[in-house]
Amino acid sequence: METPRKTPRGTRKRDVPLTKDGIYAMALQLIDADGVEALTMRKLAAALDANPMSLYHHVPNKDAVLRGVAQRVGSQFRAGEREDIPWQERLRELALDFRELSHRHPKLMGYSFARPDYIQPEDPFWQGLVDVLSAAGLPVSEIPRTAATLCAVFTGLLVGELTGALQRWSTLPPTSAASHGQETPPPSKDMIDTMFGCALDAAIVGVESHVARIREEA
Repeated sequence: METPRKTPRGTRKRDVPLTKDGIYAMALQLIDADGVEALTMRKLAAALDANPMSLYHHVPNKDAVLRGVAQRVGSQFRAGEREDIPWQERLRELALDFRELSHRHPKLMGYSFARPDYIQPEDPFWQGLVDVLSAAGLPVSEIPRTAATLCAVFTGLLVGELTGALQRWSTLPPTSAASHGQETPPPSKDMIDTMFGCALDAAIVGVESHVARIREEA
């Protein structure tokens, strides 16, 4: 009896149904393994053990597949929903969950961060961010701009982390140390975690200051 071929994650092809959800699930496996650029409709069909043309009965093209995959990943986002804790802690949970999601699917998220439309109004992350800023006391008119700023801060940090730039920057010696030939120790995971936490603390303080300034001007 022929042994079923396996996908990059070791899932038997015959176990993945040829439906939109099955297509998105397999596409995510391929992206996690080889990246977005390596994904083609032909490779996706081969991984599903299907005729390439049969995929087009469910999805029109690769862009539609990527949108479906992004929505599938975004649906995993559940942080920031608690209303029994201060908004500062809700914002912290939101950002940390966003980071964890990026670590689970770095190749997809790295690709998505480069697209201006990667966050949509109905995305759980954006909705959670809007709810947190509303709980912080920001006027409705100020929320989109503040949320956009926070998105830029968080994604910028994550892009630097996913590409390795943040790790490299953290090893650059200060001028005084460089002049004495001292070497900066390589960054550890704890150090990168601390750097992200410091940036998150600064973002929270920034929102607090923004809220206080608006109240003073009112």
